[in-house]
Amino acid sequence: MNTRSFSNDPFAQDRQARLSLRIAGLLSAHAAQTNPDIDARLRFAREQALTLARQRRLTTAPATAKSGSDTLALGGGPAWWLRTLAVLPLLLLVAGLGMVQLASQREQMLAAADVDAVLLADDLPPVAYGDPGFAEYLRSAPP
Repeated sequence: MNTRSFSNDPFAQDRQARLSLRIAGLLSAHAAQTNPDIDARLRFAREQALTLARQRRLTTAPATAKSGSDTLALGGGPAWWLRTLAVLPLLLLVAGLGMVQLASQREQMLAAADVDAVLLADDLPPVAYGDPGFAEYLRSAPP
C-alpha cells in the first residue's frame, strides 16, 4: 500500500489504523484454516513488517539539537537557496516601490513642463499671472 496517497488527507492515520486492524482480524479469523507452512511465512512477514515499521519511526522522528543560541534546530538549517528565495519577494517589493516613485516623479516633471510651456507660449507675460487682479480678470472676461 502506498502511504504517499494519504499525504493530503488529515484522517490518513486513522484510515491506515482501521485497515491494519481489519487485515489483522481477517488473518486471525482464518489462521486456523491455513497449513503450517503458510503460518510460518505469515509470522515471518509480520516480524519483518514490525521491524520495518520500527526503523521508519526511528528514522522519521525529527532530529532535535540544541544550538549555541538556545534555540531548537530541527535537522539543520535551510539551504542557502531557500534563504535566498525567502528574501526574493522583499527585494521585488522594494524594486517595485522604487519604480513607482520614479514614475510619479516623472509625471510631476512632465506636468510642470506642460504648465511652463503654456505660460511661455501665451501672449501674457509671466508676471501678469502673479497680479492679484488677474484672477478677477479671468472670472469676468468673456470666453
